[in-house]
Amino acid sequence: MKTETHPLTATKPMADSIYDDLKESIIAGSLPPGAPLRQDEIARRHEVSKVPVREALLKLEVDGFVQFRKNRGAIVRKLSSAEILHILDIRIALECRALELAVPNMIEMDFTTARNVLTTYSRETHSEGWSEMNIRFHEALYEPCGNPQLLQLIADMQQRIGPYLRKFVSQAAGLERPSLEHDQILDACERGETNEAVALLRAHIETTKKETAASLRRHGDHVS
Repeated sequence: MKTETHPLTATKPMADSIYDDLKESIIAGSLPPGAPLRQDEIARRHEVSKVPVREALLKLEVDGFVQFRKNRGAIVRKLSSAEILHILDIRIALECRALELAVPNMIEMDFTTARNVLTTYSRETHSEGWSEMNIRFHEALYEPCGNPQLLQLIADMQQRIGPYLRKFVSQAAGLERPSLEHDQILDACERGETNEAVALLRAHIETTKKETAASLRRHGDHVS
């Protein structure tokens, strides 16, 4: 006996595929904040009707990546200044806990990996490079925490900011101050001083938040 498939059920795999494709493009920055997401163009590219495209866009809206504007269609959502600063607050909570769990588990290989990243970091001359090396350094610090769910939450926050805003935050913080503080945090980790390392990390991110807030006040909504 043949089982009939409900039309909405049939579109779900297509909608999921479109969702994944668009989300990946948004996270990678190939679809920047404010970019229009035209349903007919997306449908043609994926060779589907507009039904699964709309499903995908609605899911992206729920997840905070897309914004629907009245009578103007969907765009890649821009984060407000307040949202950017709130994400940095969340970073403090998540990353301090990750480092607290990680320090007791660190071995020489972890320190070597982190030191190598800092060496590359110091040679970067552009904010895009600073941003990438900053992420890699922090990932190296937190990896030994042994809590994959916590690491995923931290990665989700980085994805939420996106490459354009990560570059903006890196430009606001500069290179010299973060580099010095990274060395201090890693030194404390190598000595096994968990409380000191966590306190240094907290101050490090809080200072970045203050610098970002000041830069946002100067730039307003013109973040790129």
